[in-house]
Amino acid sequence: MKIKDKHLFELLKEYLTTYLPLQRIVSPLTVKSYRETLNLYLNFLCSERKLQLKDIGFAEINTDTINAFLEWLGTCHGCGLNTQNHHLSVIRAFLKYAGAKDPMLNSYYLASFQVPRRKADKQLTVKHFSEEVLNAILKQPNPKVRNQHRDLFFMILLYDTGARDSEILGLTPKDVVANTSAPYIIVHGKGKKIRMVPIMEETTFHYKSYLKRFHKDLDEDSPLFYTVIHGVKQQMSDDNVARFIHKYADMGRNICPSIPKRVTPHMFRHSRALNLYRKGVPLPLLSEWLGHANLETTLIYAYADTEMKRAAIEKATDANHPLRKTKDVVQENYDELTIKTLYGLC
Repeated sequence: MKIKDKHLFELLKEYLTTYLPLQRIVSPLTVKSYRETLNLYLNFLCSERKLQLKDIGFAEINTDTINAFLEWLGTCHGCGLNTQNHHLSVIRAFLKYAGAKDPMLNSYYLASFQVPRRKADKQLTVKHFSEEVLNAILKQPNPKVRNQHRDLFFMILLYDTGARDSEILGLTPKDVVANTSAPYIIVHGKGKKIRMVPIMEETTFHYKSYLKRFHKDLDEDSPLFYTVIHGVKQQMSDDNVARFIHKYADMGRNICPSIPKRVTPHMFRHSRALNLYRKGVPLPLLSEWLGHANLETTLIYAYADTEMKRAAIEKATDANHPLRKTKDVVQENYDELTIKTLYGLC
């Protein structure tokens, strides 16, 4: 099988196996994310553009196929605008590397900027749930059943720490410091950043109970949450987490109808953060606790809280309230020329 553009695949390999992990020293999760994006793009070219992998070269990485790829992600895979922008950034980053290694390829990197980033309106809400909903979900697992005991502790730790589910899945027993007056976990976050997150005494109690059942050998380097496949312990997958959270949310809806139709692991993080903000935790402290690189990211909780208050006030304001009648007072009638002049159209 003759490859049309062997240089492309050589650079892909160097980028993923040498440049990112050894020169940029990015985390394995980042390398995995970049690899998945580039593979997805190549798969798109094969399935949707009817190309064989061997026939794909730099010439096929153009504004037309990148735009079509992003649209395909949205329509066929249900990817949001932020996810589409992430994939675009990954493709651009690889093309930048290729252009640096071979100046003849720099035109492909420059051309990629003709593909616009997907823009969305500023989101003033975050998907979250109340403590009542949390309580209903946590009541569903039966701790006497081994795997349900694991699921219960996972959800307790997920909410208490506000960590990402990938961060919880990456924990080992040595990352949980429980035998102290101020227990905490050591979270390995994005970009290999480490942060210490306090946990409640009740969470420590659940941890020790879980440890007795699932880590009798006390191998401190094994995954804290694992599944056993063919007798081998393996880190539990995020798909497994999403599956059991969805299951317990469905079960809990029988006693708590306000449970959202779709509950995701990340909603535990949003719910905990929003709850802490509403109880007075300052945004800079919340930002550090969540592991945000930029305080601006954390502002979404302030926006969401303001919007929730606004919606509640709107709902509570009677239709006959004097403020609702002021609309008619301030309305003015403009002719066409005035409107054009006012908005700089003439």
